Amino acid sequence: MDECAPKCQMPQGRRHAAGEDPEKRSQILNGAWKIFAQQGFDAASMNNICKAAGVSKGTIYVYFSDKQELLVALVTERRQKFLQEITSLLASHGSTQDRLLATALALGRLMTSDDVVRVQRMVIAVAERMPDLGRQFYDAGAQHFLGLMSNWLCAETQAGRLWTPDPVIAAQHFAELASAGIWRRRLFGHALDAPTHDAIDHVAQEAVRVFIAAYGPHHRPPAPR
Repeated sequence: MDECAPKCQMPQGRRHAAGEDPEKRSQILNGAWKIFAQQGFDAASMNNICKAAGVSKGTIYVYFSDKQELLVALVTERRQKFLQEITSLLASHGSTQDRLLATALALGRLMTSDDVVRVQRMVIAVAERMPDLGRQFYDAGAQHFLGLMSNWLCAETQAGRLWTPDPVIAAQHFAELASAGIWRRRLFGHALDAPTHDAIDHVAQEAVRVFIAAYGPHHRPPAPR
């Protein structure tokens, strides 16, 4: 056997560049969420997040510069999953009312869930002295939903199924209607538990009824002769 021949090497999986390993990033985010949920934003420290995530301090700073960036990343990750669901609901078969109802149900469940209410309280608690965090939180969550919703409302208006002269305002109206009477009660602790499915369904049904009454195609002005 030729001893000068190169030795065979086992193929190795591709290594991720620093800060680009999705599994490690997810591991850090999961640890961060545990600490934020237990301690709140102010009391949470990067040291405790490292321990909860099972990573070194050097590793966590490769992915995130501070806990503010971590919180925004958590919101962004959950937003992406929710917007995928909403996109699917709005693109599904069925009448405009059916799709509005499905979206209202999904929004009502999300807005009153333990995770969302907990994060909203954390951000509100520090927003006055950390306005950048408040803006980032809004942009990462609500703003994306409103953009998606207003685009869909615009398309429905062009198709003659709705009449929304200002789709952005109409999207805001829809979001408020879908959470009317259930979200703020949760946010301020008046209701300690998430509303029942029947309660969310009732709010969603009423939201669609009022929305169609305000933005139904019957409001479309007649075409000029």
